[in-house]
Amino acid sequence: MNKETRIQKIQEIVVRDLSKPFGKMEIPWNDKLESMNVYLIPLEYLVYNKYNGRILSRTKSLEKQSFSIDVESVDGKAKIEDLLWKSNEQRNDSTLKSIKDYGQQKVGIITKDGIIIDGNRRAMLLNKGKKFDYFKAVVLDVTLEENPLEIEKLETTYQMGEDEKVGYNPTEKYIKSKLLYQKLTSKIYSSNIDKHKPDKIAIDKIAKWMGQENSDVTKYLNTMEIMDEYLEYLGYDGIYTQLDKREDQFLNLTKWLGHYYGETSRRPFDGYTNSDVDDLKILSFDYIRTQYEGKEFRIIAEGHRENHFFGDKDLWNSFSKIHFEKTKTIKETDIDLNSKDLKSHLDARDREFYEKTKNEKGISFLKENLNIHQTKLGYNQAAGQPLKLVEKSFDAINAIKTNHSSFSEIEVQKKVAELGTKVFSIQLKKSPSSVLGQIITLLESIDIKSIPKEEVEEVKEKSNRINQISYQLKKQL
Repeated sequence: MNKETRIQKIQEIVVRDLSKPFGKMEIPWNDKLESMNVYLIPLEYLVYNKYNGRILSRTKSLEKQSFSIDVESVDGKAKIEDLLWKSNEQRNDSTLKSIKDYGQQKVGIITKDGIIIDGNRRAMLLNKGKKFDYFKAVVLDVTLEENPLEIEKLETTYQMGEDEKVGYNPTEKYIKSKLLYQKLTSKIYSSNIDKHKPDKIAIDKIAKWMGQENSDVTKYLNTMEIMDEYLEYLGYDGIYTQLDKREDQFLNLTKWLGHYYGETSRRPFDGYTNSDVDDLKILSFDYIRTQYEGKEFRIIAEGHRENHFFGDKDLWNSFSKIHFEKTKTIKETDIDLNSKDLKSHLDARDREFYEKTKNEKGISFLKENLNIHQTKLGYNQAAGQPLKLVEKSFDAINAIKTNHSSFSEIEVQKKVAELGTKVFSIQLKKSPSSVLGQIITLLESIDIKSIPKEEVEEVKEKSNRINQISYQLKKQL
């Protein structure tokens, strides 16, 4: 059914039932509440709105593939219904059972040519249930093209209202904010005032339409800006499906970057630069990609400087150096934007990236690097508790399996020697007598009979050297 026919059929119902509508409903229209009639519109007269907030990330991602959805075609209708169903299968399944029993309970809103402004999910479930043939709806006396901004406002007010937020993909509100800002200002939002000073009037309008505070909308816009950078970094520009299940990480990263750029924050290490913040962003993208979250992600740069890696220069330099040295060796497969299931293709590519971070034992250097530096951070935090650190070191040494073949490796023995030197040097500063006591104990414990023949002459020379040093020390005292 084409547009002209839909307009004619819907208008016939409006005229016929004008004096005896199904009901009445107040909706915000042209900046005031208007009481409008509710009509029973046959489902076959309706067309889904492919840009409705519930599936916006999906349709925009498909368009990036040059996949155009013709909502008036059979295939287009089926595609939208599939996206709507998959947006929240558990909730849809529950609502479908209710609709089969009681029908549509909440009134929808359509344009005069049948485009569904509010109620796309309900219409999909009615079609799927195949029990009810009508859609209860207010009919606006305009098409989408005749008053796009007012309809956008109405749609946002309903779709982003408190009741409708339940079950929405969290990413949708960020994309919606971005697109609304572009429509209202004809500009792309930027948090960098040198590029474009944020339009406060536009933000105020979006906040009212979405039922949010201005600060919330600004947060959405700033976060979406970083989300877009992330997608561009991976070569996934505009493929918003790849933001799924990563909202908290992006919120944290956006907050860090907002505080740290400008080189004035006291939370990073002293003397940090914007270049360091750039590194923080890219490094965080890799952890977001592999879906690290919670404490594991926040320890990178969250909170006061003593609580995260970015707060200590040596710790950050070590952590970031290892990360970038490892990641630059990973070779990734090409992106196939023509894939029939792009989301599955890109999800598999992200999983492949993570697999390539693993060593022969199946341990990812992302995890290992994080754990090593988390331990070092703990040492820094316990710097004023020497007994605690000494006990941890003692436990670590006791855990070493000295009979293991790898313990004899040159690199391991070199580190053991360095450790011994470090321990002696620490003690030497505080108690030379304790060091001498340990030396005596070590000398007394040497079994002369067990000295290899090839080391006998070397042991004699070193014994003489010990005698000389002892004589000089005693003489000077």
